[in-house]
Amino acid sequence: MKFKKKHAVALRYDPEHNNAPVVVAKGKGLVAEKIIEKAKESNVPIYHDEGLAESLYALKLDNEIPPHLYGIVAEILAFVIDLDQKYGERQYEKLK
Repeated sequence: MKFKKKHAVALRYDPEHNNAPVVVAKGKGLVAEKIIEKAKESNVPIYHDEGLAESLYALKLDNEIPPHLYGIVAEILAFVIDLDQKYGERQYEKLK
C-alpha cells in the first residue's frame, strides 16, 4: 500500500488588503511537518482536513483562495474565532 504524504497549508486573512484568505505557506512531507510545528510554536490553531489541504496546496503562494473554497474556509475561520472567544485572542502580530 502506498501512503500519501501529509500536506499543510497556512492561510492569512486581512480583510483590509484582501478579498479572501491568502496562501502564505505550503508544503508536503517534511515541509508540512515543519509548517505544523511552527504553527504549534506560535499558538496558531490547526484545522485537520487532508482533502482541503491538498486543494489549497495546488494554489500558488500569495494567491487568494478561489471562490469554490470560500464555504469551507469560512467554517475554519469561524472555528478560529470560536477558539479566540473561548481562550482569549492570540497575538496575531507574531504571525506577520
